[in-house]
Amino acid sequence: MMTVNPDGKIMVRRCLVTLRPFRLFVLGIGFFSLCFLMTSLGGQFSARRPGDSPFTIRTEVMGGPESRGVLRKMSDLLELMVKRVDMLARLENSSELHRAAGDGHFAVDRFPAGAGLMERIQAIAQNVSDIAVKVDQILRHSLLLHGKVSEGRRDQCEAPSDPKFPDCSGKVEWMRARWTSDPCYAFFGVDGTECSFLVYLSEVEWFCPPLPWRNQTATRRAPKPLPKVQAVFRSNLSHLLELMGSGKESLIFMKKRTKRLTAQWALAAQRLARKLGDVRRDQKQILVHIGFLTEESGDVFSPRVLKGGPLGEMVQWADILAALYVLGHGLRITVSLKELQSNLGVPPGRGNCPLTMPLPFDLIYTDYHGLQQMKQHMGLSFRKYRCRIRVIDTFGTEPAYNHEEYATLHGYRTNWGYWNLNPKQFMTMFPHTPDNSFMGFVSEELNETEKQLIKGGKASNMAVVYGKEAGIWKGKEKSLSILHKYMEVHGTVYYESRRPPEVPAFVKNHGLLPQPEFQQLLRKAKLFIGFGFPYEGPAPLEAIANGCVFLQSRFSPPHSSLNHEFFRGKPTSREVFSQHPYAENFIGKPHVWTVDYNNSEEFEAAIKTIMRTQVDPYLPYEYTCEGMLERVHAYIQHQDFCAAPGPAPLGARAPQSPFVLAPNATHLQWARNASLAAGAWPPARSLRAWLATAGRACTDACLDHGLVCEPSFFPFLNSQDAFQKLQVPCDSTESEMNHLYPAFAQPGQECFLQKEPLLFSCAGASTKYRRLCPCRDYRKGQVALCQDCL
Repeated sequence: MMTVNPDGKIMVRRCLVTLRPFRLFVLGIGFFSLCFLMTSLGGQFSARRPGDSPFTIRTEVMGGPESRGVLRKMSDLLELMVKRVDMLARLENSSELHRAAGDGHFAVDRFPAGAGLMERIQAIAQNVSDIAVKVDQILRHSLLLHGKVSEGRRDQCEAPSDPKFPDCSGKVEWMRARWTSDPCYAFFGVDGTECSFLVYLSEVEWFCPPLPWRNQTATRRAPKPLPKVQAVFRSNLSHLLELMGSGKESLIFMKKRTKRLTAQWALAAQRLARKLGDVRRDQKQILVHIGFLTEESGDVFSPRVLKGGPLGEMVQWADILAALYVLGHGLRITVSLKELQSNLGVPPGRGNCPLTMPLPFDLIYTDYHGLQQMKQHMGLSFRKYRCRIRVIDTFGTEPAYNHEEYATLHGYRTNWGYWNLNPKQFMTMFPHTPDNSFMGFVSEELNETEKQLIKGGKASNMAVVYGKEAGIWKGKEKSLSILHKYMEVHGTVYYESRRPPEVPAFVKNHGLLPQPEFQQLLRKAKLFIGFGFPYEGPAPLEAIANGCVFLQSRFSPPHSSLNHEFFRGKPTSREVFSQHPYAENFIGKPHVWTVDYNNSEEFEAAIKTIMRTQVDPYLPYEYTCEGMLERVHAYIQHQDFCAAPGPAPLGARAPQSPFVLAPNATHLQWARNASLAAGAWPPARSLRAWLATAGRACTDACLDHGLVCEPSFFPFLNSQDAFQKLQVPCDSTESEMNHLYPAFAQPGQECFLQKEPLLFSCAGASTKYRRLCPCRDYRKGQVALCQDCL
């Protein structure tokens, strides 16, 4: 009797399983598909004319659409085969399981072969699908922009002399010399011929007139705008958390914050919906690109999230995303350059060509890093669409630094300025620069029950130091020792293995705390004390909202880009008189105390007084969820920097302005019988015009009168008539580019008007000038909005 080796049986069975005719057939189909793809499309990629760039892709084939259709059919066929094989594999595995169970063992080793086959088929299908998409793009652009030119029309491919297109001939010369410098030109059909240059420069860019012999219906048409959809408030933020993605510590931090504040956002949405009533709000499509989190910008924040690094930017971005989403707008969020390019429609290459499609977003929120990335990759489209961009800018950008020519000529050029945007497109963390828009963030709002519990649980002798990095404590021994005489000192300084030597032994250091635990620590403490850094962060507002008194140092002289390394290179000349100017100026005592830490007696007296002072938890309305929703809604509803520019700034011969001198003869106000400027926002009726004293900036002059400077009102005042109504004697009037104008110069009795609208600026002062300042009122607790701004 003949015996058979059991191993041989297993080997034979495996061969039968893995080499069944059907599977061989499928592999053959896949191989045949790839061969067909190479042979049928190979000519399109290989046929080149003499002198073609290595980047040139020849796609002038009559069978372009047919090849595209074949690719789609191949992809569909492979997908169908995948489904069939998957079903058969399941049936086979089920039968094998039953046989294995009957034999008393589990045939695990039989499945990898089937699984591997499935993976191969799926890979083939995916590759064909990807190639189909790419070929579709190439053929579409080729058919659109690179139609065949008959020999009889070759003489028409010369740069026309059209006064409406003065740059055309120069651009053609540039294309002759440089068209191979970027593969994007070949992507749009440029092949080195004069005709391809003119087609590109007239239909993709706009430097040359349309060619009369071109089929104008084949040129790119802007798609019909989608019907407007009304925005609806959202209260469930689960989809937003999905949109935010994962993988970075910074994103994890932002998602935790958003999730923790979900209930407060939902309640705020209900309140604002009742306040707005039937106001129609169109849904906007918004791209949010957080440039500082991209790998290309270095992403220095994510690695430091768990090591005591600054969190203010991430707090603000998390709240911006939540506000936009809760308001009901469509969001797309990117934190990588590749995602940005895909969403914008950036063509392959080095960023010299326009986008491949009209921008599908109404608004783009980004930061300075993202702004730079967009400029590098959007080509001419950046100039076209930059009016839709909003730049989140913590410390602000003043007009003198924003205007490229002026900044270069007058020493205001920095690494971050010179973008020539409307200054209101920059959005700050605090309302310190009225030339910009105040975006802000939110702090957790307490209900009445929580406030009462906090008041009853406060320790009158407990202080928490503001500063998670050990370097902040260095050199503060004297102040800390005075504080230790009266209070128990707590810290939240990050450390890995041993206690930082900068932190005195008497300090109870909790290490880096998660946000909820840090909030609990603040709810017990009486005092939250800062030692000069970090500047203008969210923590002092959180402390004040949890019932703490915030004690900070006064800077003398004030810190600025002229004397402090931190501000050097930032596009602002703002002088900072304390660690947190907003807390000092807009909140003040008893919640905020600003003293000279170099004066030990003043510092010690402040501590004693604070220990005796009772304060309630306090949070300004503009830093609540409702306040931020209200503000962002107003910006989206009313700010339009893409609208056609209004009339040029008023000059010396302009018609009379619609102002009258106030009854007390101190300032101008909008005349009651004057018609309001159409489309002006804020409404012009809120304007009050004052002549500042010499050496005083408009920002400060307006605050002196309980108002805020409103730069959008400058054009109304930019006339000789405004000076005359203020009874200012102008012996002469001139228009120049200067960020201090309009202004009156003494001596000399000269009046100066502004020549460049982008240089209208609330910031800036000179002892030579008395500036003409446009001021407005504001809503209580909401300095960004005037009384009638909603």
